[in-house]
Amino acid sequence: MPRPIKATIHTAALRHNLERMRDAAPGARVWAIVKADAYGHGIERAFEGLRGADGFALLDLAEAQRVRDLDWRGPILLLEGVFEPRDLELCSRLNLWHAVHCDEQIDWLATHKTHQPHRVFLKLNSGMNRLGFAPERFRAAYARLQALPQVDEISLMTHFSDADGDKGIAVQWAVFQRAADGLPGERSVCNSAATLRHAQDAAVRGDWVRPGIAAYGSSPDFPAHDAAHWGLRPTMTLAAKVIAVSDLPAGASVGYGSTFTAEAPMRIGVVACGYADGYPRHAPTGTPVLVDGVRTRLLGRVSMDMIVVDLTTVPQAALGSEVTLWGTSANGAVLPIEDVAHAAGTVGYELMCALARRVPVSVAD
Repeated sequence: MPRPIKATIHTAALRHNLERMRDAAPGARVWAIVKADAYGHGIERAFEGLRGADGFALLDLAEAQRVRDLDWRGPILLLEGVFEPRDLELCSRLNLWHAVHCDEQIDWLATHKTHQPHRVFLKLNSGMNRLGFAPERFRAAYARLQALPQVDEISLMTHFSDADGDKGIAVQWAVFQRAADGLPGERSVCNSAATLRHAQDAAVRGDWVRPGIAAYGSSPDFPAHDAAHWGLRPTMTLAAKVIAVSDLPAGASVGYGSTFTAEAPMRIGVVACGYADGYPRHAPTGTPVLVDGVRTRLLGRVSMDMIVVDLTTVPQAALGSEVTLWGTSANGAVLPIEDVAHAAGTVGYELMCALARRVPVSVAD
């Protein structure tokens, strides 16, 4: 039989989370963000759950082609724009909208031969200091685009760096308002955290919201709020099985480096999952897992193909027992991915995207 580990993508949860985004930003259109192969879910596997979105946003031209191959005829937005002049040819052929964040991208548009003018999203650097025009240069960039016959409609966008925390969006929002004041065009500024925490303000939510991680069932502002607080459902479950059970005497250690030593006799289980499957190698003793739907903990160091879990509180566990590494167990118990990520000192985004190719993946409603 195949090695007992699998991931499941939950279509109904994707639909549910997308509706939660609509509820949080009433009247705004919603991008389904499918960069990084739909946050590790797989574009083709996630598509059915996300096709109720108003558009798909991503980074890679090959991924844009995959979305078009799924017979999507609506908007597709390249969030980082094009990377070289010839990329604009595919934008024309596939009818892609694209961000413009630097002078070179405007230069490339100026020499691009197209019969169909492009829809562009002019990006402002409002304080994130990654991509975008500085506020004092934003209006000049807008004027350049407006003068090009290769450009049709110009929308305005920025990205918040602190929407998930106490600093909030006030400073960046003020920068955006000043830079965009009086300029025509649709607005898009809200990521997941801004959509859930700030999009009740009609001006902030604008015309398009861009929820990423929230659409995949993970809280964007954990640990301040968990996924349940926002009414989100897990869209990915990683589950394996117990492949060995043994009794560990007091004083015995577990795993490489003997990083866990039993203080008293205990029962342990070996699970068919390791860092080669995408489970975080740096997850420490105490990282939560579910065994037959009961919350317990990881013991010792994560190996390439195996982890060890504490079965003391799961006396019924045996060879073949289900182990939920994150997501929803067979009996409906939920282990939020952010709980696992937090214990491992990372974020749910990384765990989703790190799912290894060797893990079989299925789709369920």
